[in-house]
Amino acid sequence: MGSVKLQDRFGRAIDYVRLSVTDRCDLRCSYCMPKGFRGFEEPKDWLTFDEIERLLGIFVRLGTRRVRLTGGEPLLRRNLPELAQRLSALPGMQDLSLSTNATQLGKHAVALRAAGVDRINVSLDSLDRACMQQITGRDSLQPILDGLMAGKAAGFDPIKINMVAMRGINDGQIEAMAAFCIEQQFILRLIEAMPMGSTGRNASYMPLGPVRERLAARFGLVPQAMELGGGPARYMATPDGRASIGFITPMSQHFCATCNRVRLSVDGTLYLCLGQEEKFAFGPMLRGGATDAQIEAAIRAAIELKPQQHDFNTQPDKIIRFMAQTGG
Repeated sequence: MGSVKLQDRFGRAIDYVRLSVTDRCDLRCSYCMPKGFRGFEEPKDWLTFDEIERLLGIFVRLGTRRVRLTGGEPLLRRNLPELAQRLSALPGMQDLSLSTNATQLGKHAVALRAAGVDRINVSLDSLDRACMQQITGRDSLQPILDGLMAGKAAGFDPIKINMVAMRGINDGQIEAMAAFCIEQQFILRLIEAMPMGSTGRNASYMPLGPVRERLAARFGLVPQAMELGGGPARYMATPDGRASIGFITPMSQHFCATCNRVRLSVDGTLYLCLGQEEKFAFGPMLRGGATDAQIEAAIRAAIELKPQQHDFNTQPDKIIRFMAQTGG
């Protein structure tokens, strides 16, 4: 295989693949998936573990160093620890992580940790039971907290809490979440809602700049230069350096110039940007007898399609697909 690593036409090194293993979820978060949605991919079209291992093996040989298992809710995919073990064993893989809503984490945390998953991100938008029911469509808070503590007990480190900040919905609960995460030594990451599909456009967007100032004053936060996982968050830390809070601002202060990632959906479609339509379907190649060299060439060609930046601010109605279809 060639030794030239993946780089797009804007000079960005692409070393991070977010791998969706299912588009199904047991929650219906208001900003992610429409209530009553039934347009899921058929299981026969899902990439098999063998196909995923082959395709990700080529990505890793081309310089991918980070893979995140996502969904939908990835823990709904049967035998996920087996896939995690196979991916963590790929020569050159440095960081295998998982994004989850944690409702199923209690059952799988130990097996996933043993399989080589290093760290987890847990979606938790409120510590208020009624608010979580409003956001997720079910009484989900206690199962999530139970899963979160199971993950902590299993030794995942760090554990990041992803909280989508929404005006008039959970904006009054951010300080409580920050205090909880500082106490538990979780890393809180506050996220601006993106206008992906009708769900994202209805998500009561609020900019995080004023929130950052509020939290800095309340908890004495200071800017933190250290990278925590290679993602787009900008971090601040408590004065003792023991706790961090990150701010992910795709709308008010986008990070497109340093974007290092692509997303692979459950059917093998590679999405080059959350806010654009460029994509490449690898499913037909994997099932049509393509050689590894042909797939490598296709990956390089696909990376060339990666756009310079999203158009969420100027064309908020552009993206019809919603988050769960793309992969988190």
